[in-house]
Amino acid sequence: MGCGATTSQPRRFELRPSLSTVPLLPFRRRPAMQDWPGLIEGYRKWLPVSSKTPVITLREGATPLIPAPTIAERIGRGVKVYLKYDGLNPTGSFKDRGMTMAISKAKEAGSEAVICASTGNTSAAAAAYARRGGMRAFVLIPDGYVAQGKLAQALLYGAEVLAVKGNFDRALAIVREVADQYPVTLVNSLNPYRLQGQKTAAFEVVDALGEAPDWLCIPVGNAGNISAYWMGFNEYKAAGHSRKLPRMMGFQAAGSAPLVLGHTVEQPDTIATAIRIGNPVNKENALKARAESNGDFMAVTDAEIIEAYKLLGAGEGVFCEPASAASVAGLIKRREEVPADSTVVCVLTGNGLKDPTTAIEHNDSKFHTGLDPVTATVAQVMGF
Repeated sequence: MGCGATTSQPRRFELRPSLSTVPLLPFRRRPAMQDWPGLIEGYRKWLPVSSKTPVITLREGATPLIPAPTIAERIGRGVKVYLKYDGLNPTGSFKDRGMTMAISKAKEAGSEAVICASTGNTSAAAAAYARRGGMRAFVLIPDGYVAQGKLAQALLYGAEVLAVKGNFDRALAIVREVADQYPVTLVNSLNPYRLQGQKTAAFEVVDALGEAPDWLCIPVGNAGNISAYWMGFNEYKAAGHSRKLPRMMGFQAAGSAPLVLGHTVEQPDTIATAIRIGNPVNKENALKARAESNGDFMAVTDAEIIEAYKLLGAGEGVFCEPASAASVAGLIKRREEVPADSTVVCVLTGNGLKDPTTAIEHNDSKFHTGLDPVTATVAQVMGF
């Protein structure tokens, strides 16, 4: 689909039988891939769009909910754990959910340029969707504090990147002023259409499980995503798609935990760069989600984040960026409080390829170098 508006009616999207369910005819039938049109079309009736909205999409959404038996075994007591892996969105993070909405609505309003402040993921998504829609993208990043994979994306997508001396919170203050004074649309999570798009992740969780989970564990940086999930769970329950609401359990890095501490952190510091934010703009919505869901906020250390990060990779085969692992680190830290036989969903917000440096510096694998190109030598190192 191109960048123009579409008036097609929403369809029901189902996976058809794979070859494994078609005996004796392995070469006569092919598995049909799910014809997913992107989250705006997939959840059109739940979103503030019309026939006049030009849908700018990269077919985002429909990310997998992956069972996590290794983590579940650590929790014990019959608890089921799932990973909502939004790192499989087109630009590698959950930001694509909000950006398809924000950019589509900006295009509808006649905007020719967008701007955002970013620790990395927002800049990649904003650049990709803006360029897809034929718009200019300006991104402000804290100089020296953005993972290389994320910076590479923004540059390749054609964004105009401005690295400012200072942290994310200062960059956000600047872009808010620019958007107020000049003809450019702000696409940070202050933009209400961002959260509208991001709430669809909650819909997908309920659609996959058939019910809302008992706990939703989620990393918290600028606090937009936890607010969006809570919005989505409430809307689905009100429509009769679920019978209950989850406890919203938000986890922040210990060096960047304003919601846990109850005050702004002037110099946030954590290995989890995506949540290195000291003054979250959506804090009031997040506090409301915590209160209404009987949830909680808690800090996890960088060491706990890295331990969970490695467990996800080596134990579950899932490669996420460090900030994503905060949700699992938090679940493990609070495991004694999880009710027996309950269902927990941990949100993984970004792909591990966003930050390959951390993976190289923090792993327990053996890396044998300088070996002679001889079969016997290789076999000997392998233990044969």
